[in-house]
This record gives sequence, C-alpha cells and structure tokens, in this order.
Amino acid sequence: MTNATTAQHLPESAAQRLFEPVRLGALELPNRMVMAPMTRNRATFAGVPLPLMAEYYGQRATAGLIVGEASTPSPAGFTYPEIAGLYDDAQVEGWRAVADAVHAGGGLLVLQIEHGGRIGHPDNNPGGLLPLAPSAVRLPGGIHTPTGHQEAPVPVEMTEADVKATVGEFAAAARNALRAGADGVEVHAANGYLLNQFLSSSTNRRADRYGGSVANRIRFVVEVAEAVAAEVGAARTGLRISPWNTGNGIDVSDSAEVFPALLDAVSHLGLAYLHIGRALPGEALFGELRRRWAGPLVANPELGEELPIPADGGLSRGLQLLEAGADAVAFGRAFLANPDLVERYRRGAALTPVREDRSMYGRGPEAYTDYPFLSA
Repeated sequence: MTNATTAQHLPESAAQRLFEPVRLGALELPNRMVMAPMTRNRATFAGVPLPLMAEYYGQRATAGLIVGEASTPSPAGFTYPEIAGLYDDAQVEGWRAVADAVHAGGGLLVLQIEHGGRIGHPDNNPGGLLPLAPSAVRLPGGIHTPTGHQEAPVPVEMTEADVKATVGEFAAAARNALRAGADGVEVHAANGYLLNQFLSSSTNRRADRYGGSVANRIRFVVEVAEAVAAEVGAARTGLRISPWNTGNGIDVSDSAEVFPALLDAVSHLGLAYLHIGRALPGEALFGELRRRWAGPLVANPELGEELPIPADGGLSRGLQLLEAGADAVAFGRAFLANPDLVERYRRGAALTPVREDRSMYGRGPEAYTDYPFLSA
C-alpha cells in the first residue's frame, strides 16, 4: 500500500496491519477495518428495519466487522423518526434479514443498542412518549421531527425504578439482537445519548446514587454493561464511549476522571472490546485509556462533523490510531460512499465522496445502496 491514500509519515507496517486478522472476544475479524454505526433512517416509524437495509449492509460485508446503526431498546428510547428498534418481534425479523445478508457476504455484524434519553420527542416514537433522562434538562438546539425542526421537550427525570427497568430493556434488546442472528452487541454510552447523559455533569444533576460523584454517575453504565454481558456473554459485548465529544450539550471537562473510572469498573467483565468514538491519538487521555483497558480496543478517528471528509476517508488518522495502540479502526462516512472500502484501501484506489445532501437520510436507495463498486 504505497499510494496517495497511505499516511506517508507512518511505517508501511501500520498500513499492512489494517489487513491482518484480529480477535475481538468471540469474534475473529478477517481485517482490522470496522464499519462504524451510522443512523440512516431507513426503518419504519415503528422501528422495523426495511428490506433496503439488508441490501445496504450486505454490500459492506467485507468490513472486518459491521456495527449496525443505533437501535432503541424501548419505545421511550427513540431519538429521531424512522430509526430501528430491538424490542419487538417485527423488529427482530427485520434485523434477521440484515444479519442474513451480512453473513451471506462473509461478514460479521454486531448491533448497537442506544437509548436516546433526552434526545427525543413525542412525535418521534409510536407511543407519543416524552423522553426520559437522568435529569429534567432540555436538549439545546431543538430536534428534527416528522413535521420539521421543533424545540425539544423537557425530559422526564427517571426514577430509580425507571433506571432498573431500562437496564432490563438493554438486556432484553441484547437477547433480541442474537435472536435476529447478530454476532454480538455494542452498548452505546457515547455521543450524548442516555448512558452518556448519566456520565456527564451537564445532563446528570441527580442527588441519588446515580448522580453527583464520578462513582455514582458511572453506576448506570456499569449496570447496563453487566446486565448485557450476563444476557449474551461478555465475549459478544462491546462498549462505546466518546470522551471528547461535546455534541448534544455534553460537558467533557472531567473526562479524565470519568472514563478511567468507568473502564476500571467494567474491567472485571472481560468485554469483547472497547470502542472509542472520535478518538484523538495524541491526547494523554487516549494513552491512559489504552493502558487501563486490557482487552481489544477499536478506535474511530476524529474527522469533524462536516462534509467533505478527508480525501483518504480518514485512513491517515486511522493508521495513527493503530500506531497509538488501537487493535482495529472504525471508519464511518468513508463506508457510506464506498461499500468496497476495504478493497479500495487494499488497491490504493480513489474513494467516492459522500453526497452532500439530505438524501443520505431519505427513504430510498439514493445515497444509500447506489454508490458504485470498483470495476474488476
């Protein structure tokens, strides 16, 4: 791999490692390229994955591992319209078609379980439910709904009974993921959603045993990880965090305390992997988390939120993460526009850019399953 897409200042061995196999818990990946979870809004309003999703994920089955887009474990957990769920039989059957398509292409699939917390709206879920959150703190900036952009509602502060019930919902969703044929699950504690809201002092203002101190704020995430691992096995359970992501009103000022404490608290579980989103390899905290985490580490390079992304799709930064101790690299938007991203990197071929319009979140195949493959 000695072409324009390779990070020239890194040794050739870093690029070669990208195509080597790696084990994440029970999963043996054929290469170290993970397709990151990305919401694409191709489910029904009731959260049932549409048949088009099976085609989309099947096209990308050459990734070492696909992390399916965030799926809610309950009606209250919906974030935006037409995201997938993992709490009823129809949703399980929809995901089964996706898993079958990925496996038919020789790939591996884990399903990410995400509860939106305060990122939600009654218009975005089938029951018209108000969102639940650690505290009654409104999401800033509003939220997208079927009728357009609206102010986010003040969420309902969860009782301890709500917390316990939600832990059970995560465990049930994990069981449903394996019923659907997925190879594992990823617990989503990143990007400002419910679990991340419990971790952050800007969204968690509780005075009970789930708020206040770092030990209390990590408690809910630890309980979810324990419950999911007990349900489907730690070797099929991953955990995603985002220590530097300030999106959705998240304060990260004490990340250097929160995330090492969280890793220490779940270390006894022997989880399949830790997934660090928007990772910054030069940050001291990245090195500290790598030292503390004894298991496999998947890292997603920080590319910013805007399009276009770098012409190499984040490859240079991904290789830096490998050099900094990651075992695998998660690529996001590069996989959207390049279903054969693994082969493109292998050949040093140019990447197709992501289309910069709203069609990427539409209902049809445009900017979804119609991106080109390399010619033979």
